Amino acid sequence: MRNSLLILCLLWLSIVCGQAQPAFDIIKANRDFAASNYSIYPDTALPALTPAPEGKVPFYISHYGRHGSRYVANRKAFDIPYHMFCKADSMNELTEVGKKALSVMRVIFADTEKHWGDLTSFGQKQHRGIARRMMENFPEVFEGPAIVDARSTVVPRCILSMGAALNVMTMANPELRISMKASQEDMWYMNHQDPVLRKNGMGGSANNAYEEYISSRKHNKRLMQLLFVHPDSVRGFVNDVWLNYYLIKMGLFQSNTHLYKETYLSELFTDREIYRFWQCENVWWYLMHGPCPLNGGHQPYTQRYLLRQIISDAEDHFKMERPGVQLRFGHETILLPLTCLIGINGFDFATSDLEEVEKKGWWVSNVVPMGSNLQFIFYRKDIHDEDVLFKVLLNEKETTLPIPTDVAPYYHWKDFRTHYLKKLDDYEQLRKAAAEKR
Repeated sequence: MRNSLLILCLLWLSIVCGQAQPAFDIIKANRDFAASNYSIYPDTALPALTPAPEGKVPFYISHYGRHGSRYVANRKAFDIPYHMFCKADSMNELTEVGKKALSVMRVIFADTEKHWGDLTSFGQKQHRGIARRMMENFPEVFEGPAIVDARSTVVPRCILSMGAALNVMTMANPELRISMKASQEDMWYMNHQDPVLRKNGMGGSANNAYEEYISSRKHNKRLMQLLFVHPDSVRGFVNDVWLNYYLIKMGLFQSNTHLYKETYLSELFTDREIYRFWQCENVWWYLMHGPCPLNGGHQPYTQRYLLRQIISDAEDHFKMERPGVQLRFGHETILLPLTCLIGINGFDFATSDLEEVEKKGWWVSNVVPMGSNLQFIFYRKDIHDEDVLFKVLLNEKETTLPIPTDVAPYYHWKDFRTHYLKKLDDYEQLRKAAAEKR
């Protein structure tokens, strides 16, 4: 699987440059893309970055990154298919294929036990690589006693991701002024979970539209016949929808662990079945975190506090003569809605037609693989330069924003600040008006 990463990265590059490659073709070439938020970080074949505008030098980086590859965090993803198989095995209802699948599942289960949600060695490697390339790409920001302020959510895999990145930076430049923190004090913006918006994810007409969308994609009659001697006899305790869903997940997830060569579970499925799984996943992420009008279109605003903090931290750093870096380590359920809120690469696309989500290139796999990150890179001539420019990297690739610019892929900070503070203020006014009506 890892030998085909180069193919996947090249295909991803073609997507960023115009969505020339259909999702099915990408998945057919490398099934890891179908894992969505479980896919591994594309750290090879990264495109060259556009040189800095004349006279400008990088002086500050503002970052939000997801933890690296981990073991599965939700035990239910393993328990559901595993117990279905064990019950069928006790009744002698497993075919030879089914028996082999169960033996593989037992190996995976034993390997994951006591590691639920833990960062893997691949996860550490991803963040070491990201940190190393950040220093290589923007050496001016890391010169001498530059300031590195690193913060993490209180989740261990995020803290360890932070540690892996800082270890590389310390070894490369022992003079760095590094501070690190993982505290509940920062969780209000580092991992804000808006209970109202989260609840509304499948609210309105969203759930009905979702069920209609997945209705022709969620069943797998062929799989039932492949695994069970008498498929009709086991339907009392085998839900074919959940079996199909979680068995694919269990198979795809192994690319994040040292069992990445164990691909038997994934091999049970055809390319088209894996693709249908990805379609269902992609639309679910769109409804839960994207700007879909079916549930009000406000899901990305779960990250309004984080965006304000990013703006505030940047403004504070502009006053400093010394270069610096602000590193934040968290989760994909924060990074994805933040990407949508800003509208990076068109991820503010809003539609009530779920068939359009894939067609328009709103692909969650492009945003939140393990180790995914946003990097705001800031440039100026000196501390007196009021025309600060910046660009945003998504997974180390240059992006587009929905604001005008005459220096693409760079943008004027004053334009960004004005546009997004107004956007956030408008939403707050909307919330207040809705609260008053209640």
